[in-house]
Amino acid sequence: MTEQLTRTEVLAPEPAEALAALLDIDPPADELLPPLWHWLHLLPRPRTADLSPDGHPITGIPAPPGPGRRRMFAGGRITTLRPLRLGVPATRVTEVVDVREKQGRSGPLTFATVRSTISQADRPGVVEEQDIVYRAPGGAALPAEDPEPSKESWPGPRLELGVDEALLFRFSALTFNAHRIHYDLGWAAHEGYAGLVVHGPLQTLLMAELLRREGIDLVGHTFTHRLLAPLVGVPRPLVAAAGTDGLAAGVRAGDGADLVSAVASRSTPG
Repeated sequence: MTEQLTRTEVLAPEPAEALAALLDIDPPADELLPPLWHWLHLLPRPRTADLSPDGHPITGIPAPPGPGRRRMFAGGRITTLRPLRLGVPATRVTEVVDVREKQGRSGPLTFATVRSTISQADRPGVVEEQDIVYRAPGGAALPAEDPEPSKESWPGPRLELGVDEALLFRFSALTFNAHRIHYDLGWAAHEGYAGLVVHGPLQTLLMAELLRREGIDLVGHTFTHRLLAPLVGVPRPLVAAAGTDGLAAGVRAGDGADLVSAVASRSTPG
């Protein structure tokens, strides 16, 4: 039988207020949680004794496939069936639905897909699948495996967010993410990165925020996002840019040099 982790709590407004402060915007004016902001709620909260040296839990869902394996967020799919409401109890059920082994350019890789369903009043509101990659100790940081989309691929609206060490620290705190590559420069170098790593979920959230601020409703859609390459080094501005159809967006580093693709996404009816 597949192992499941179930957590229930009231969706308090304070995490949304904190994320709004991080983004330099006003908190939601109603009780509806904006798309992807569910990442601040129903979080696993492992004890300090249950953390590995890199800051990730040694147990839970998914559990690392072996000691010393280095974890990376590779992307996923988020289907918003109905908005989640603040001030109302919600239940999150999480399970591993797929595990695959692969030999990559950086050594052996384990791919795990984790599905979470968040419900309120026994009605599913958000169904999310996250793709997690574990690489072997000592393996180099994963390079991009796809060509970078050109700057002209995203001619639509844009949204910029200045990212520095303080913002990475605050986002780690909001999501209870102790992975040291986001705030410990020495550890990031130990894992093969040339600087602090910008969270994949932060980049994805910026894309969803661009669509939200353009009046594009993600309810009834599946938002697919994929990390093409680690985005390393701060301070720098991140730029989310949308395609002309209004249902696609990407994030790049925009620091006066050529824009570097970090994430690709698409929202499709689901």
